[in-house]
Amino acid sequence: MQATYADFEKIEMRVGRVVRAETFPRAKKPAYRLWIDFGALGVRKSSAQITKLYKPEELVGRQVIAVTNFPPLQVADFMSEVLVLGVVLEDGGVALIGPDREVPPGSRIL
Repeated sequence: MQATYADFEKIEMRVGRVVRAETFPRAKKPAYRLWIDFGALGVRKSSAQITKLYKPEELVGRQVIAVTNFPPLQVADFMSEVLVLGVVLEDGGVALIGPDREVPPGSRIL
């Protein structure tokens, strides 16, 4: 199935900065709970299955890209509000996607 540019425009992807990260033992699959600052959009939460390549303390301060206009999703006892984007590797690990230089939190991806 091919997507159109109009389809792409419906997805809102923005840059955010991880301000808090912690383990998420109640998740079914290994994950972290993240709090991400999107500037004027505020801090949003995400459950991210990125435990193979990252430790929580390595994530704080890092800029990431996330889809910010999906409906919230309840994951165990945590409401995940954004979908952090990454590349799925052959071993199942996920490498995060982020800008190659510092950009203002909340910047939209086009």
